[in-house]
This record gives sequence, structure tokens and C-alpha cells, in this order.
Amino acid sequence: MVAGVLVAALVPAGHPAPPAPSLPLGDSGLAETRTVRTLERGVTLTRIVRGTEPAAAGDINTTTKGPWRVNVLTIDPDRARGHLKATYGADLSRTETVTDLVAAEDAVAGVNASFFTFTASRLYPGTPVGLGVYGGRLLSEPTTDGTEADLVIDSRRNTFAVGRLSYEGTVVNPRTKASLPIAQINDPSPAVAEFTPEFGARTPSGDGTEVVLDKRGCVVRVAATRGTALAKGQTSVQAAGEQAAALTALAKGCLTVKHRVTDASGRRVALEPGTYAVNGRYRLVEKGAVVVPDGTGSFFDRNPRTIAGTNRRGDLVLATIDGRMATSVGTTMDETAEVAKALGLRDAINLDGGGSTTMVADGAVVNTPSGGSQRPVGDALVWDH
Repeated sequence: MVAGVLVAALVPAGHPAPPAPSLPLGDSGLAETRTVRTLERGVTLTRIVRGTEPAAAGDINTTTKGPWRVNVLTIDPDRARGHLKATYGADLSRTETVTDLVAAEDAVAGVNASFFTFTASRLYPGTPVGLGVYGGRLLSEPTTDGTEADLVIDSRRNTFAVGRLSYEGTVVNPRTKASLPIAQINDPSPAVAEFTPEFGARTPSGDGTEVVLDKRGCVVRVAATRGTALAKGQTSVQAAGEQAAALTALAKGCLTVKHRVTDASGRRVALEPGTYAVNGRYRLVEKGAVVVPDGTGSFFDRNPRTIAGTNRRGDLVLATIDGRMATSVGTTMDETAEVAKALGLRDAINLDGGGSTTMVADGAVVNTPSGGSQRPVGDALVWDH
């Protein structure tokens, strides 16, 4: 037993939980307990409680005594039977709870994932704000915001990589050679955007032009206003403002829609059927070193956090840190990165947090969401069979 850390192992006899270093949170002498539970072969849930005194309401962002409540889901891909993937539920534009997303996939466990539109759009709150790839389908493009970091999952091999991806899109008329840049995918803003049936029952409505394409890319109809229902296999391209007339002129015969996703080195990222990807804000750890930048403001203050990462053994790790409450104060961005490093993560990303932070295992919510109940979210990372 590491000094100051009590490990209570609820694992089969002969397989005790290995000693672990204390979390680098608050005062060095704080009591810390860990309870390890095996969910199934190769999948464990560790609950870490650091500190025993409830925090005063005015001290949550500054106290050095905590307490902190951390839940860590660890998946050994060599032993576990299943796949890690991302899921958004019935359609991309609506929100659902992590419990519902896990249940819909008949999954063992899951956590919330991407940053999403949330209150910025009453009609389409679930739309990812950044990269979203599901079963090889690019349904949301990475933003140009330098704070975005992306998690790309190979669900067939149960591996993932953290990085910063970029996007270029065009719609081209092969006959006339005319083209327009596509700025966004399944995003209700008025820029030139492609929409797929996964977005929702109807595409966003409003002034402008909408061109509906069949599965071959041939023009089915051109509408002088935006907003339609897409049949299976159909997609559409919308434009407003000055681009609306250009799209109308382009829409003759068959069109080619091209998407290109590249990594930080400019190399194309292949999106195959087993590829999933979600967006986060800031890489926490890279090659075992803390890389989160300095910052100020509420985002960098103590908040509930959701972390995804991988360690040197290749285990997949999903973690939540409760926050904004007397029983768990949450972590700053710096503290979050240090927790990720202390958990042995070689690479880690900060996913959506705050009121979204939720972990579900064996059908139950195992953390305490800061709002008192689950916040419906845009998508989730789940371990399913």
C-alpha cells in the first residue's frame, strides 16, 4: 500500500489491485481511498476518494483539502471482449442522456464525449462543436479553433490517438469544373454546408438555396429556400447569402462532394468503417508530459471533468472528476492534466465537462453530475460487445 492510499480491491482472489501513487491534488497528507471493481473480464472501475472534509461553498475553487471524487474506467483491449466507439443516439441534432446512449448500444459502460451546441441552439442542441466521426462517417468537421483537440478511435483494434485534425471540403460540378468550398457538415449556420440524413428529420430551414443529391451525387431538386426531409441515401448542400446564387448555378447534372481530413503533419486521415472520432478542448498529456496551456477564466477554473487517454500498456482509460460541490470540488485544467499523468496516461484529452460530466457502468450512473441529474449530451464514448 502506497503511503496515504488505501486500496480496497473488489477483484477475484489472486488478482489484487496494484499499488498506485496518490493523486497530486491538494495537500500531500490527505487521506485517499481507492475501490476497484471488475465489471467484466479486462474492464475495471476504480473509484478514488481524496480528502474527507466537505468544502465550504466559498472555498471550492481554492481549497487545498478537497475533497475530490474520481471514477476511472480502465479497459485492457488484450483481455476485454468488445469495442470502444462513439454514439450519438437517434440523430445528430438532438441530445440524450449517457444512460440512454449506453443502453441503446447495450454497452457495459460509457462517458459523455464531445463539446456540443447545447444552449446555443434551441432547435439543434446536440450538434457537435468540432469533429464527429461515427462508423467511418464524417458527420461533423473539426473547427479551426486552436483549442480543439481530437480523439480518433480505431474500434477494430481498440486503439486511439489524440491530435489536432483539419478539414477541407468542396462541392464540384465535374462537367463545368465550377466548385464551391464546403465550410461545414451538419451544422445549421448559414455557411455552405452539407447535410446527411443522420442530422435529423429535416435539414435547417431559412432563406437561401438547398440542393438535394441522390446517392450517386446527381441533383434531385433545387429549392429556393432551405429546409427539407432527406430520404435514405440522399444528402443536400445548403448556402445562404451571396453563396446561394453560386450554388444554384453549380447545381446541374451530377455533383461531386469531396471531404479531406488531415493530421497536424498534413497527412490524410483515412476514415474506415471502424473509425470513430470526437472532439475535446485541449490535449492534457502527450508522450507522458503535461502539455495543457496556461489560461484564465471559468474554463480553466475548477470544474467537473471528463478525460480519455491511453497508458503505456495500451489500456483505454475513461475518467470523470466530479466538481462544483462540497463533496467534490473539481479540478482546474492544470490539475486535470496532473491527474491524467498520475493515472499513468501517456496521451490524454479533455472532453466536454461541467454539467455534462457523466459516467455510466452496468446501467447505473456511478458519478454525481454537478446539476444533480444527468444533462442530455450530444454523444458518448461507450464500451460495447
